[in-house]
Amino acid sequence: MPEKEEVRVDVEGRTLTLSNLHKVLYPRTGYTKGEVLNYYAQVAPVMLPHLRDRCVTRIRWPHGVQEASFFEKNTPAGTPSWVRTAKVPTTGSRAQSSSDTLVFPIVDDLATLTWLVNLAALELHVHQWTVGENGRPRGADRLVVDLDPGEPAGLHECCQVALLVRDKLAERDLVAKPVTSGSKGLHLYADLPDRLPSDESTALAKEVAEELQGERPKLVTATMTKARRGGKVFLDWSQNAGSKTTISPYSLRGRDRPTVATPVGWDEVEEGADDPLGLEQLAPEQVLERIADHGDLFAG
Repeated sequence: MPEKEEVRVDVEGRTLTLSNLHKVLYPRTGYTKGEVLNYYAQVAPVMLPHLRDRCVTRIRWPHGVQEASFFEKNTPAGTPSWVRTAKVPTTGSRAQSSSDTLVFPIVDDLATLTWLVNLAALELHVHQWTVGENGRPRGADRLVVDLDPGEPAGLHECCQVALLVRDKLAERDLVAKPVTSGSKGLHLYADLPDRLPSDESTALAKEVAEELQGERPKLVTATMTKARRGGKVFLDWSQNAGSKTTISPYSLRGRDRPTVATPVGWDEVEEGADDPLGLEQLAPEQVLERIADHGDLFAG
């Protein structure tokens, strides 16, 4: 087989050159780059609406998940001219020079998604704010609470805490939507009725986290210090900060096995709260089957 196989494909009118389709990116399971591209192509109809208008930070594993990865915020050299981008100030409200801005790709279509994935961008992370048609950042349109378990706590405890967070958000007239992180925990999202500055949405998430820490101190912590998380679920409210990103729903994760940040139903979370084996992190094939059966659980 050629050392660097390439194939030219047409993706919605864009010509792309895909390379090394047989390269194994997940050695433990033999999952190849071609399979990664195929997953993203199939999941695109439900994933793209949740990426639309959001700056995308990528984590790339060019040599597979057993090797080093790197974060990438700016668009790389050779970015096609048709890729939509947004220039975002890194400090203050106005950039003083090019070094004060980041140029992010915006993934609004399958061609852009395919181009990024071909660069071994396994993980796609997004902010909780969007950009307008003029490319300028807008306020946050959703809230996220990242439930991160400290060993020996796991997904079971995250499900228990997720039910508590759901109720706290409901008290504030916010409807929570659960998503497995594809790693260890859960993410809870809630659409905001009005856009908020990121510092206000962060304060709101912190308020919820600290309330639950006060009420359930043996199960919940709102403290960043890792040494204090043992056996508890850390409610990471800081993911709402303007500079922070969270893994996008339906994104793969760069773990030893291919897993996906997967929207789930509250019935599944309740089952996971009752049974330590009631909810698990899901593989790409399972996610595609769920979409075929139930559609997009993150929609609406």
